[in-house]
Amino acid sequence: MQKFFTNVRIVIVTASLLFLGGVTLQNLAAAQTAKPQEDKEPAVKKLKVLFLCTGNSCRSQMAEGFARALKGDVIEAYSAGVSPHGKNPHAVAVMKEVGIDISNQESQDIRDLMHIPLDYVVAVCSNAEESCPVLPGSVEHVRHLFDDPPKLAKEVEGEKEKLDCYRRVRDEIKAYVLTLPESLEKEVVPAEKSTIVQKESKRTYTNKRPARLFQRIRRAR
Repeated sequence: MQKFFTNVRIVIVTASLLFLGGVTLQNLAAAQTAKPQEDKEPAVKKLKVLFLCTGNSCRSQMAEGFARALKGDVIEAYSAGVSPHGKNPHAVAVMKEVGIDISNQESQDIRDLMHIPLDYVVAVCSNAEESCPVLPGSVEHVRHLFDDPPKLAKEVEGEKEKLDCYRRVRDEIKAYVLTLPESLEKEVVPAEKSTIVQKESKRTYTNKRPARLFQRIRRAR
C-alpha cells in the first residue's frame, strides 16, 4: 500500500513539473516574440503640401488626389487656387479612370487656408505662382509647371482627343507626385530667382474677408 501511494505521489509531482515547465516555456516564447514598448518606431511627421493653380479646378486637384492616394503616409495634401471656380468634370473623369475619386475634393481659395502651417506650396501653373499671396510661417515655394488641359483641349476636336489632353497631363502629374517628398527640397525656388518677391504690400485687400497683406509682384526680367 505504501508503495502504491509513493507511486501516486511520483506521478502527481511529475505531472506538476511538466505543467509548470510548459507554462514557463510558453511565457518565455511570448516574451521573446513580444516587442518592448520603447522599440516602436516613432510616427512619421507628414509634410503639409499644398498644390496651387489659378482656378483649383484641374491640375492642382489631380495633384492633390494623387498625393492623397499614393503618398498619404508621408504627405498631408491640399490644393487651392488664387481664383477658384469649381472642379473640371473632365479632370474628375480621367482621375476616375485610374481609380482615384476626386469628386469630393473642394475647389478652395488659398486665402481660406492661411491657418494651415504649410511646409510647401507647389505652384503647378505660372499665373498662380505670380498671384500667390504671402503665406504665414516658413513655407517653402516650389515651381513645377504643367500644361493647361482645358487650353490644350480647345486646340483639338473630338471628345476622345480632348480627354487625351487631360490624360497626358494627368500621367505627368502622377509621375511627379511619385517623386515626392524627396524632390521637394531640391526644387525649392530661391528668393533671388523666384518670380515672386515676397514683400508685404502697402495695400490691403478685404474682398469680404479679413484684411490680409498681399505680396508685391515683380516679373523676372
